[in-house]
Amino acid sequence: MRIYKTLNIGEFHTNHCEDFLIEEQIGSNEKLIAVLDGCTMGTESVFASILFGKILRNIAKKKFYEAFLAERSLQLQDQLKDVVKLLIEEVKLLKNQLGLETNELLSTLIIGIIETNTSKAELLTVGDGLICKDGKLIEYAQDDKPDYLGYHLADDFETWFESQKQKLSITSFKDLSISTDGIFTFQNLDERSKQKPEKEIIAYLLMDNEGVEFPNFLERKVRFLKDKWNHTVTDDLAIIRVKNDRL
Repeated sequence: MRIYKTLNIGEFHTNHCEDFLIEEQIGSNEKLIAVLDGCTMGTESVFASILFGKILRNIAKKKFYEAFLAERSLQLQDQLKDVVKLLIEEVKLLKNQLGLETNELLSTLIIGIIETNTSKAELLTVGDGLICKDGKLIEYAQDDKPDYLGYHLADDFETWFESQKQKLSITSFKDLSISTDGIFTFQNLDERSKQKPEKEIIAYLLMDNEGVEFPNFLERKVRFLKDKWNHTVTDDLAIIRVKNDRL
């Protein structure tokens, strides 16, 4: 199983990339992946996505150690639920310790746990973004008003989690991608008449396999879009693409 990543600051952003991504071993046969997108209208929006990502990375490391000692692992659904619960608990703790406002903790989140030996995956999207499974696109769009995780820190976790509609269970896959909504923002800023269709750009990034032999496969594709097609990503972009060589 090969995992490719790319993180890019958008042309219209000048100071910081507000997106973030992580890929971390969480069990002997499980990987935790996530892409995050800080709210541009939030306060210091880069902070929330990086904070959430760093917390998730630390949770994964602890879980990996615990799984190693226990020599057992939970079902993917239970693992994902537990990780999200721990994330919220850690964010609440830091919110109180640092005196943070809700507006400082606004980030979208697509999080998944992949079972590498069976190609199963469990995913949750909080806010908006795009998932592509073997050429099928699952878009979560919320009319530019994402339901950020930071809005729900005080909610009863069990009630909130069970109410989530943007869950996805995958029994097997050959090619799986998660992406922030920056993927919809590639533009030909010099020649608008030569703007390529959105679906063509998405297919090139999430379905096309040219250059898959290179470790920087996705980064090469983003660079090709800019250098050869003259298409620049104007919003920040985070993509993780997982290729399963066993199927």
